[in-house]
Amino acid sequence: MIRGEQMATTVGQYCIKVSDLDRSVHFYVDLLGLKVQGRTEIPNVNEVHLAADSGGGRLQLAKFAETMSPQPIDHGNALWKTYINVDDCQATWQRVVDAGYTSVMDPERLERWPVIVAFVYDPDGYLIELIQHDGPRPGE
Repeated sequence: MIRGEQMATTVGQYCIKVSDLDRSVHFYVDLLGLKVQGRTEIPNVNEVHLAADSGGGRLQLAKFAETMSPQPIDHGNALWKTYINVDDCQATWQRVVDAGYTSVMDPERLERWPVIVAFVYDPDGYLIELIQHDGPRPGE
């Protein structure tokens, strides 16, 4: 980079700790539609990197060796929810519910934004907001 040039700032990816990597990959890929972008295996941790074909941020799933983290995942109170943009909120929510995962809120249209949203829990109890954009956002 040449001195004085500005680099665009974006959110690249974030990583969540999971208890069962295969189960989480199934949830995010087969039920929500993300794609595996790569895998990393380093001492004591295996990771899977996920993203949508259309771009946006990436989600990294990390499964630590049992010797490093035998206790359940402690969610604390820092991470509230993860937004996952979907083409069809109703159909995605239904796939998740049919697969036995917990729904927190059925799909509902929010006129203010306008979006259709639903909330579900992933296999490790992370709150996921499924969001379908359904028209121009305020100010667009």
